[in-house]
Amino acid sequence: MFSVRHLHTSKGHRAALYALAPGRSEHHVLSAGGDGWIVEWDAGDPESGQLVASIETRIFSLCSIPELNLIIAGNMDGGVHWIDRAAPDLTRNIQHHRKGVYDIVRSGQWIFTAGGDGILTRWDLTAARAVESIQLSNQALRCIAISESRQELAVGSSDGSIYFLDPDTLELKNILKKAHTNSVFTLAYGPHHLFSGGRDAMLRVWTSNLELRTSNLELQTELPAHWFTINHLAFSPDGAFLATASRDKTIKIWNPATLELLKVVDTLRHGGHVNSVNRLLWLRHGTLVSCSDDRSVMWWEVKSIVTSELEII
Repeated sequence: MFSVRHLHTSKGHRAALYALAPGRSEHHVLSAGGDGWIVEWDAGDPESGQLVASIETRIFSLCSIPELNLIIAGNMDGGVHWIDRAAPDLTRNIQHHRKGVYDIVRSGQWIFTAGGDGILTRWDLTAARAVESIQLSNQALRCIAISESRQELAVGSSDGSIYFLDPDTLELKNILKKAHTNSVFTLAYGPHHLFSGGRDAMLRVWTSNLELRTSNLELQTELPAHWFTINHLAFSPDGAFLATASRDKTIKIWNPATLELLKVVDTLRHGGHVNSVNRLLWLRHGTLVSCSDDRSVMWWEVKSIVTSELEII
């Protein structure tokens, strides 16, 4: 059996929320959105958020580097903010992309940003400076996924394509055209497959020869996973569950090996979000965190329930 339980709702933001990231410990979560606030929440006290930093424009993306006490935030105008948590007043805003920064991820010493200008940029983490940029598309780049084992970046674009690059050289290895009928909003690598979700509400699973580390992916399976846009998908830390978030206001939990739908988390049955669910974050202790256009952060307990094989009659 399988259960999802609504634990808490954290409120305090004054606008829609678009970004989540790990906080200073495995029990803390950062949220950010249209009010320009970066707020940290404690799983042990989710009703009281701490304002970590404030930016004068909407925040679309977050990347947290706890060991360096650093937060990197991307705004709607293409700025990349480097925030030292010990001295937030000294935040550096580097105006880099010509349009919004939709995703920020880390790979070793590098930070990668995906811009609404179609540019992917690699940054030096310690120096906080752009090292190299590549124009991948004439439309927005929406998401980035990293496979350390494959030494590969996958970048989803509003042109419907997925671009594959070497993270160390930014060599373009392959382009998977028409991966979705329009924007590719979210990507995640599983142990053997790449999962993608888009504005077309389709969930697609791509496979390739992982041993050869080739990027010639083929469509393994697909399904209409939601009524509207899939904004984000994320694997649980143990890889047992895949969660998807959608503009249809729901969160869905799947078995990633079979794509069996395990649970639909909605407003009426679970007290879920009342507007678009924009981002997900799994914590190590089996908690799923979500944020939404409804300005709230919600905490969910997701677990399998082991039942006895003995049946009482």
